[in-house]
Amino acid sequence: MTSSYEVLHQQGQHPIKAWTRGVSFDENSRQQLLNIAGLPFIHKWIAVMPDVHLGKGATIGSVIPTVGAVIPAAVGVDLGCGMMATKTSLTAAHLPDSLTALRSEIEKRVPHGRVANFKGRDTGSWGQAPEDVVQAWLPLSEGFQRLCEKHPCLKNTNNLNHLGTLGTGNHFIEICLDEADAVWVMLHSGSRGVGNRIGTHFIELAKKDMERWFIHLPDKDLAYIPEGSEHFKNYLEAVGWAQDFALANRVIMMNNVLSAMRDVLPVPFSAELEAVNCHHNYISREHHYDKNVLVTRKGAVSAKLGEMGIIPGSMGAKSFIVRGLGNEESFCSCSHGAGRVMSRTQAKKLVSLAQHIQATAGVECRKDEAVIDETPSAYKPIDAVMAAQADLVEIVHTLKQVVCVKG
Repeated sequence: MTSSYEVLHQQGQHPIKAWTRGVSFDENSRQQLLNIAGLPFIHKWIAVMPDVHLGKGATIGSVIPTVGAVIPAAVGVDLGCGMMATKTSLTAAHLPDSLTALRSEIEKRVPHGRVANFKGRDTGSWGQAPEDVVQAWLPLSEGFQRLCEKHPCLKNTNNLNHLGTLGTGNHFIEICLDEADAVWVMLHSGSRGVGNRIGTHFIELAKKDMERWFIHLPDKDLAYIPEGSEHFKNYLEAVGWAQDFALANRVIMMNNVLSAMRDVLPVPFSAELEAVNCHHNYISREHHYDKNVLVTRKGAVSAKLGEMGIIPGSMGAKSFIVRGLGNEESFCSCSHGAGRVMSRTQAKKLVSLAQHIQATAGVECRKDEAVIDETPSAYKPIDAVMAAQADLVEIVHTLKQVVCVKG
């Protein structure tokens, strides 16, 4: 299959291969990528996914292979953020006409959103973690203690009380139907408060090192940690732990959603007939083009040959279960979603509540002004995104949500 990317290249820099044909690719994102391409430790080139859009420091929808250094802001602060999807034995015929009770029960079982209340707990966290969460924390606790000994600022973070919680922004839980009317559960979240603090801490350390070593960068958020330096092993250890936390976080939420469904729906069912749990904000040690490299995927999913992944559309749009084609030119990667075309502020200014309600017709979800920043038109058309990466993944299932829970 012929490659479907365009190449950006400035003299003296590494190339940028962008799978962006037929989708928007704004100038600010291009410039941000060119800034990264000028760094000396990039391996071969940067791969850009069709959901590309401006991020802090590094572009969301980018795959950045490096040798001898890592850029903490390129990994970001939602470490290990990703998706989980599970197919059930249910079909559309098993679902009631009204899905309001099901959405309400899921919202009760999974803490979501964030309402800071100085007299009580944040409603997006556990007041007292239930037993399943405590048990899931046990394998993580020893590693967390080691991190706290090295980095005392992590001790008073939201850690155990955020395990098994959804968060805010573009994080979601959905009940979907596939092309054969089978019912799926799909959710999106990461390492929550503790991962955010880990990411922020190391971004700050990297910036201080750049100042101390008189290294001038086109963007301060591209501050990097060289291999062999004081913080390199500590950073990889902390990110690895946050990625484990994120995987466990999604498993707990999935179990609680399935439990809510069993209590609301009158028919017994099985789950995990097909299940995928994948990161899309993370670091991975991989081998590409005769080199052992660190691959940073910021808003991108691993798509090795035969590897299963999830590419969600916006609330109200389709999502896809995909199988990787192992395209080495993308460092075996694909997009992590549709990608924003409007900032959250723009969406709230440009999209009316009536337009949002119309765009989410047929979906049991919030239809209030507080979620307009997540409305479908704030994102690129998911069909165009999928067409642009036809040489990276093949579609296995097409999902359409009928319930969407937002933070």
